[in-house]
Amino acid sequence: METLPGPRTPCLEDTVARMLLLGLVLLQVTGASGITDVVAAYNLTWKSTNFKTILEWEPKPINHVYTVQISPRLGNWKSKCFYTTDTECDLTDEIVNNVNQTYLARVFSYPADATDYAGEPQFTNSPEFTPYLETKLGQPMIQSYKQVGTKLNVTVQDAHTLVRMNGTFLSLRDVFGKDLSYTLYYWKASSTGKKTAKTSTNEFLIDVDKGESYCFNVQAVIPSRKVNQKSPESLIECTSQEKEMFLVIGMVVLAVIILTIILGVSLYKCRKVRRGRGGKEGSPLNAA
Repeated sequence: METLPGPRTPCLEDTVARMLLLGLVLLQVTGASGITDVVAAYNLTWKSTNFKTILEWEPKPINHVYTVQISPRLGNWKSKCFYTTDTECDLTDEIVNNVNQTYLARVFSYPADATDYAGEPQFTNSPEFTPYLETKLGQPMIQSYKQVGTKLNVTVQDAHTLVRMNGTFLSLRDVFGKDLSYTLYYWKASSTGKKTAKTSTNEFLIDVDKGESYCFNVQAVIPSRKVNQKSPESLIECTSQEKEMFLVIGMVVLAVIILTIILGVSLYKCRKVRRGRGGKEGSPLNAA
């Protein structure tokens, strides 16, 4: 009678091979999971006011980091904000070199251990951005104002920018020149009906009603633009003719009081001197 073969005992080589195969599969799955965690940036948006320019994007990174590159049109790429977990990058120092140039940026996504990453990273391009045409105008400031009789004079202060020339920061007027104008909105303090005046300089001189107090604010405008033509309006300032009238009256009254005191003191001294002289003339010594 033949002896049936017993259960086959797995050899050591088969076991090792299976373990290596399982390890390779696990490694591939882990690697694929790591790649999936690297999310491409989206919703790239330029935020710029008075040429202060920041690129923003989404999403907040979890297992990855970002690096930004910027380039003028047909120019070379320059890397900024290396391996950052932020979702914004300040690109002001690049765009102020030539605010008339058109720029393009792109955001690369890397695994968290990006310093050793040798693969091709995902990236997303931004919209094109031309600072001179697109940067928003910041809120202007009223430098000074004065109402005299029927004239109201208002002076606007130009905002400073981060654009430089010969080591000096330029103002909005320096950059935009005649393209920049201002609009003045003004109204009587006792009413809500607004009037407007425009100037291509920084000075307003308008006709107003004598004795009336006025309120006003200003707005920067670049009429030649298609977008971002107007700035926010400045804070409201008001003249006060009543206060000025009371001030004038108060000064007049004070002057009258001072003059009255001076005259009173002078008269008192004169009378005292006369009395002294009269006493000397009537004394016995003078009679002898």
